[in-house]
Amino acid sequence: MPTLSIRLPRSLHEQLRRVAREEGVSVNQFVLWAISEKIARLQALEEELQARARRGSREKLRAALAQVPAREPLPSDAPDADA
Repeated sequence: MPTLSIRLPRSLHEQLRRVAREEGVSVNQFVLWAISEKIARLQALEEELQARARRGSREKLRAALAQVPAREPLPSDAPDADA
């Protein structure tokens, strides 16, 4: 099994040790669990976005855009409005 060394700020390392202890697991087990959970969430999000993309179509996009009123943008919508 590969080994991974990471540098953590002292405060984060202390929090990690505290939470792992509260959960009754080792720091290593907690980090593995956290990484696994994050990867699973990202994969689920990617699958959801792919499913939504499959439901979309150019025709649906054009139909939605056709409902937008034709008018000049507000001054606050200008690219340099925040500058």
